[in-house]
Parts: sequence; structure tokens; C-alpha cells
Amino acid sequence: MKKALISALLAVFIVLPAIAAEGVINVLSTFSVEKTAERLDSLLHKKGLTVFTRIKHAENAAKVGVALRKTELIIFGNPKIGSPLMVCQQSVAIDLPQKALIWEDDNAQVWISYNDPNYLKKRHAIAGCGEALSKIGRALSGLSKAAATD
Repeated sequence: MKKALISALLAVFIVLPAIAAEGVINVLSTFSVEKTAERLDSLLHKKGLTVFTRIKHAENAAKVGVALRKTELIIFGNPKIGSPLMVCQQSVAIDLPQKALIWEDDNAQVWISYNDPNYLKKRHAIAGCGEALSKIGRALSGLSKAAATD
């Protein structure tokens, strides 16, 4: 049973590059997972955002005998930006702080993936926070593109 569950989860990760998840924006990187994650982490710090943690999923998977392509998750945020969204609709807090997934697909291409703020608007029925959502969208787009390319 456990082996079947792990196989099913791995199959999902293999199919992801071919199927864009609803509400997820994917940005192609010209760098390795490690370098992309380092660049994004550095940019986040330079912009004054708080980096709460970096999770190296592939390293953790290897500890339990599961082979996973390089995959890192960076969790970050800024209360000046996220708090106004929670005022508009408190349930959005489940999707905050922001997350950026840096991962390698089965063709050895590296991607930065993050939640589309417009999807969060729809998911949580956020009303009256258009300016905050636009600001978040521009920031995520700019940061991911800057981390992914020269």
C-alpha cells in the first residue's frame, strides 16, 4: 500500500510539467535549481521580504529512500503586502505567506512556480483588494523573472 502511494505521488510529479496546475504560474529558469533558489533568496532579502524557510524536498525524499528530481520550496512574505489581503478575506491566510517552488522537470528544465494572485482572488472570493492583488502579482512576476534569467 505504501509503495503504491509513493508511486502514485511520483506519477503526479512526473505529469506536472505537461499539465499546468490551475492557478499556478510557471517561469522557465536558465539556471540550475540550486542557483535559481539562491538568486531568488538573495532578491527576496534585498527587497526587504522575510524568507521564513527553504525546504529541499529532494534531499528530504532521499532520506526516506525516494528519488525525486531537485525541488526546493522557498516560503517568504511581507506583512505590509499580505495583511491587507487577509483584511479583505481572512481565509486567504491559508495561502500566505507566499511560496515559490523551484523544480527540475523530466527534461532537466528548471522552473519557478508560484500561486497566481488572481487565482487566490477567485479561490477565496476576495473583494475590494484589487490594488493589493495587482501589486503582489507584479512583485512575484518581477522577482521570479529576475531570479530565472540574467
